[in-house]
Amino acid sequence: MSYNIAIDGPAGAGKSTIAKRLAKKLSFIYVDTGAMYRAMAYYFLNHDISIENESAVSSACGGIRIELAYENGAQKVLLNGADVSGEIRREEVGRAASVVSAYPSVRQKLLNLQREIAKENDVIMDGRDIGTCILPDTQLKIYLTASVHTRAMRRYNELIEKGQTCDLAEIEKDIEERDYRDMHREIAPLTVAEDAVTVDSSELDIDEVVDAIYRLMS
Repeated sequence: MSYNIAIDGPAGAGKSTIAKRLAKKLSFIYVDTGAMYRAMAYYFLNHDISIENESAVSSACGGIRIELAYENGAQKVLLNGADVSGEIRREEVGRAASVVSAYPSVRQKLLNLQREIAKENDVIMDGRDIGTCILPDTQLKIYLTASVHTRAMRRYNELIEKGQTCDLAEIEKDIEERDYRDMHREIAPLTVAEDAVTVDSSELDIDEVVDAIYRLMS
């Protein structure tokens, strides 16, 4: 029987970074569900499909194929056979993903794939509704969070290091808006599962968070 760890939480809490590090430590497969939604959003944006038009988005879902590939231990996201791992990390793609992830057709498109991967492998899966909807019976559920300011600063520093110009106040506003959308969407809103352990990373570094979750497995 596979062992699954679900890590949920708001945007910018460090879910992907922590999940990747922990997966490597445990030799588990890391499943980035957020990247899957970003790939869907990237497709819609590239094909001039309005993300506000749920009907158009739903109609386009049939032409999308998303796969996860692993090369030298790193996860690649393939969209209709093309590697889009870098492109989907742009800010506008993240905002679009937050919108389309609320549509039932988009969620259903990815649900079966995510569950099949977890059924066949020891995985760490991160997202917004892994412990509440995708893998409700998983062995360990983590709700990873951090203050809005902390998350905004992390994103700000990340963009500055990449040589991009950005505004901290704008990033904070964007994060607050994404939190609201994620927590108030009709389908699978972001919430803390009853049996989840909340870990606040505001005052912790990456290794401290990884160690805290690792200890919860024993």
